[in-house]
Amino acid sequence: MRAIRILVRSIRDAFKSVFRNFSLSIASIACIAITLILVAISLALSSNVNHFTQNIEKELSIVVYLKQDVDENRKNEIEKEIKHMASFDSLEFKSKDDWKKEMEQSLTGLEDVIKEMDSNPLYDSILVKVKNSSDLNATTNAISELEGVESANYGKDSVDQLLIIFKVIEKAMLVIVVALILVTAFLISNTIKLTIYSRRNEIEIMRLVGTSNTAIKLPFEFEGLFLGLIGSIIPVLIAIYSYIIVYDHFDGYLFSHMIELVKPNELLVYVSLILVAIGGAVGMVGSWHAVRKYLKI
Repeated sequence: MRAIRILVRSIRDAFKSVFRNFSLSIASIACIAITLILVAISLALSSNVNHFTQNIEKELSIVVYLKQDVDENRKNEIEKEIKHMASFDSLEFKSKDDWKKEMEQSLTGLEDVIKEMDSNPLYDSILVKVKNSSDLNATTNAISELEGVESANYGKDSVDQLLIIFKVIEKAMLVIVVALILVTAFLISNTIKLTIYSRRNEIEIMRLVGTSNTAIKLPFEFEGLFLGLIGSIIPVLIAIYSYIIVYDHFDGYLFSHMIELVKPNELLVYVSLILVAIGGAVGMVGSWHAVRKYLKI
């Protein structure tokens, strides 16, 4: 019962302290809000880069060109051999006639020229998708060795460079988010120190009358929690409305249909929960650190 009374009293005192020290509370909330807005931007960018990278990886295909003299039986055997590879995900056979029709549709102005060709110089092909983009190179080399295969490629240089760029961006976003969280903790800790300093006489009286260290520290920790939660509300609202506006403005795509944005309902719940969790946790930890290091209790 005593522990419950201390807990309830600490929560009550923390809540009162937020309003009693209004100017310092506003300063703390502003610091938290500003840094969490930056965290929200970083999370949105990181999620969209990750989403775009995954979409590219899903669309990557190994184009396998078959030799002109390969018969139907050998074509079926090649497909079976590819399907038995550990990295195999799916495949699609595309005949040289299919390629010809596609060229007729895509090369505007040359349709008649293509139609009047006496023979079709194109190759039958198989479009192969793998489970993981890291398997592309090894799988391409393995398929190239199969009998009846003229060549196999996936645009190695350009694809590898593109994937490396997006991996670097993902890691950079993660570093930025972590750095911003540390900055938020630092700002809250120092703001709480100012609050503690302004109430040093009150704390000294509490010590003199025999108040335990726990009873002194808890209100400050709950105060940091409240400030963190309140400070996270503003970034959450800004993140929700800003992202919806951006998503609707670009109609769900950035620059082209190749770069699809993450849908708001998939992203915003995730971002909001993270911001609230960061705000509350960092506020509480920052207060605990300030009390522990500054008051030496």
